[in-house]
Parts: sequence; C-alpha cells; structure tokens
Amino acid sequence: MFDFLDLEQYDLFGAFWVTVQLTLYSAVGSLVWGTILAGMRVSPVPLMRGFATTYINVMRNTPLTVIIVATSLGLYQTLGMTLGGGDSKEAGFRLAVLGFVAYTATFVCESLRSGINTVPVGQAEAARALGLGFTQVLTLIVLPQAFRSVVAPLANVLIALTKNTTVAAAIGVPEAALLMKEMIENESDAIFLVFAVFAFGFIVLTLPTGLLLGWVSKRVAVKR
Repeated sequence: MFDFLDLEQYDLFGAFWVTVQLTLYSAVGSLVWGTILAGMRVSPVPLMRGFATTYINVMRNTPLTVIIVATSLGLYQTLGMTLGGGDSKEAGFRLAVLGFVAYTATFVCESLRSGINTVPVGQAEAARALGLGFTQVLTLIVLPQAFRSVVAPLANVLIALTKNTTVAAAIGVPEAALLMKEMIENESDAIFLVFAVFAFGFIVLTLPTGLLLGWVSKRVAVKR
C-alpha cells in the first residue's frame, strides 16, 4: 500500500525537519518582533503608534505568498542579500524565515494587544504613581500578565505558522510541501496516499502543540 514511499528516494523526515526549523526560527523571531510592535501600538508616542498601525495593516492584508516571493525576488535576486547564507538554498531558507517573521509578528502583536487590554488600568496607574516610566510599566507590570492571558491565541498563531511554512516551497526551500509536489509528480497513481502521508505529518506537528499550549494556558491563566 505504501510502496510509493521510498525513503531512500524521498527524504521525508528531512523535509519535515526543515519545516520544524522554519517554524521554530520564525516563531522566535515573530515573538520578539511582535512584542516590540505591541509596545509601539500602546506607546504614548504618536509616531511609533502610527508606524506600528500602518505596518500591521499593510502586512496583514498582504498575501503571505507575495511576501515570501518578494523576499526572494526583491532581496536576493535584485539586491543580492543572502543574510549570511552560503548558497541559494540556505539563502532561501533565511529569507523565508524573514518573510514569515514579518508576516506572523502582526498576529502576535494583535494577540498581545488584546492581552494588554485585559490588565486593569489601575495597575499601570499605580506603577506610574511609584515613579516607573512607560517602558518599566510595560515590561514589569503589563506584559507579564498579558502573556499569561494570551497563551491560547499565541498557540493558534503558532499552529497557523506551522501550516504556513508550506508557502516556502514557492521559492524552492526544500520543506514538506516541495517534497509533496515532487512525489505527486512522480507517484501519480498514489496521489491520495501522498496527501494522506503529508496531512498526517502536519497533524503530528500541530496537534501536540495545541494540546500542550492549551494545558499551559490553563495553568498560567491570570485569576481575575
């Protein structure tokens, strides 16, 4: 039944390992950049709020495929940026991570902003009365509680990011979707089985993530 699945010809585990790496690097970058954007969204400086709002609205309404292809055509082929990559595949991987971070950070930011809105205003006012500045209030008082409130939404963003990594195939990154395309072309008599194998692979990646972070969300939830 699974005679088509020749692991010597098709590096299935290697392709999914690239998918995992794309997800992990992009998740870390998105969390950092998204947190910075969230701070800018609630900043008392109008210029910072305006930049963050404009950036988020533009990136969220731009198709992810366009962003990923633009990183390859615009940054790599036109400007020659490789982000330290030694060859085209390594450069493509790093540019794909950059595109995923730029896109996914907007969803992280909006999730965090919703968590910030759950923190009672009186806590921030009390902190300011003690002489703390905006950055101190945000990092010491507000963000720790906001993160605890949005573990579940951030889990959904992570799961969506895992599935979105398939877009990297558009610029030749050798992840799961690119291998699936190759297998569909070569194993046309087992198309549905190919789909089933890759669907199962993504379920293995995303389902435990959702269950684990759902449990964490309940454990760290802020008691109001």
